[in-house]
Amino acid sequence: MSKKIILDCDPGHDDAIALLLAYGNPDIDLLAVTTVAGNQTLEKVTRNALAIAEMAKITGIPFAAGSIRPLVRGIEVAPDIHGDSGLDGPVLPTPTLQLDERHAVSLIIDTIMSHPPKTVTLVPTGALTNIALAARLEPRIVERVKEVVLMGGGYHVGNWSAVAEFNIKIDPEAAHIVFNEKWPLTMVGLDLTHQALATPEVVNEIAAIGTDCSQFVVELLDFFGKMYKQAQNFDAPPVHDPCAVAYVIDPSVMTTQKVPVDIELTGSLTLGMTVADFRHPAPADCHTQVAVKLDHQKFWQLIVNSLKNIG
Repeated sequence: MSKKIILDCDPGHDDAIALLLAYGNPDIDLLAVTTVAGNQTLEKVTRNALAIAEMAKITGIPFAAGSIRPLVRGIEVAPDIHGDSGLDGPVLPTPTLQLDERHAVSLIIDTIMSHPPKTVTLVPTGALTNIALAARLEPRIVERVKEVVLMGGGYHVGNWSAVAEFNIKIDPEAAHIVFNEKWPLTMVGLDLTHQALATPEVVNEIAAIGTDCSQFVVELLDFFGKMYKQAQNFDAPPVHDPCAVAYVIDPSVMTTQKVPVDIELTGSLTLGMTVADFRHPAPADCHTQVAVKLDHQKFWQLIVNSLKNIG
């Protein structure tokens, strides 16, 4: 049986690959795609999402724009990684797909409430603003959601500060809401995603597919790799967001560990830190877990197979 997901994203090079992975995998039923301000402004990331849909000929799936800024704080974007458009590198097609008229938060709520309980997984790969607002606007979704599998955080490492990851740091209040709701939550953070490196061997395998879609991904990774080398001195770029989708497709692609996780909101040096308490075995009612180790080959094979399926 296919796994129903809502992808909440801010494309973003790795979000683009996450969307293609979800769309091209037969085990995923992509119910909706929603956008949130993050890697770039809402206007830019929404256009990018629609351009990806155009390139991959995605139809029949609603796309909706969401929160234009974080809950409390001013907007922060990441042009040093994703460029001025949020998806610099390849030439983007002009979108023809029309946005759903609903706000992303409304689309998320409507989709969850219209499906049987415990059948829809939320996969946020950007700031958690839309997800937090949905949980506050319609609290009944919390018990109806099957699970939340998010890309964000890091139990031992940060990137937007010494201890905080970008998606969490730019809207820590939203993250605090999402992590403290009692739905099952898997944090696919930097400790895991820094293992998902797009090595030259991986890029060559994608290029060998020989389709417009695979060439698009090669161009994404070329730009992404150069920016990551300049900004964070990675020899091969870590492709974060597809890791969350890959876990939903096949949980055996990574190992996880149950551990309580909370979000730091007041520390002058630690704002947005995902604080994981490994001191004791997780209590029986622990609803959070973190991703620990990636099967690199199995992960990239999922992406290659999806790109072949899209054609």
